Amino acid sequence: MNIYLQELKMKLRSIITWSISVAGLLFLFFSIFSTIVDEMEMLNAVMANYPPELLAAFGWDNMDLSTVLGFYAFTFSFIQIMISLQAANYGYSLVSIEERELTADFLLAKPVGRAKILTNKLLAALTGLLITDLVLWSTSFFAVRTYAGDRAYNSEILAKVLITAFFLQLFFLGGGLVISLLLKKVPSVIAISLGSVFGMYILAAFGSSFNEDKFDYLTPFKHFEATKIVNTGEFDQPKMVISILVIIISMIASYVLYQRRNIPTV
Repeated sequence: MNIYLQELKMKLRSIITWSISVAGLLFLFFSIFSTIVDEMEMLNAVMANYPPELLAAFGWDNMDLSTVLGFYAFTFSFIQIMISLQAANYGYSLVSIEERELTADFLLAKPVGRAKILTNKLLAALTGLLITDLVLWSTSFFAVRTYAGDRAYNSEILAKVLITAFFLQLFFLGGGLVISLLLKKVPSVIAISLGSVFGMYILAAFGSSFNEDKFDYLTPFKHFEATKIVNTGEFDQPKMVISILVIIISMIASYVLYQRRNIPTV
């Protein structure tokens, strides 16, 4: 039995759905951009009248919607939520789905160690996320190139923004997996995925609106702000290191917890 292929097959519909959704959202936003691009300066002026706390909450305080990459950063703030939900969903369901459906004994009865089982499951989840990322990268460059017209943009900065997508996914994949192993039972994957992603997003918004910088270190949405990358051309390295450390620790902890976990069976 090839665990990797079976897991990938089970995720195929989800991968297709998330990939189409990401591509659809990108083209929807940039089709709007092409129709109102001449009025973007006016839109910037309108947004400038909004409370600074509100703009900061969503990371729009230093955003220039009249530029191609400025508008892409605006779009990417919504893309981040989508890819985070996909990753969190995979993380929470990776081992909990079999425990919840009491089919784990069938898998564990095979002559395969738990570490190998978890590795194959993780590889399948990572493959699904990478496929979504491939769609995100290709549609992003295509949409920007198609709708930019004669407006200049830096493709290297666009690539830097897109690189952060995979780190964000890994954060929620690893976090979701380790939390699911710490819980005796995951009652609803969708509910806990939505709660964790939007909880982190609200935490980022709360910190920004009240100018509490300490909250920036607690949520990955502040570690990978597209607007800052577009404006500076650089990653926020100290915060990025925090996310990488969380990813590494969560992956190691997941293996330790899965080896020791008492798996419920029929």
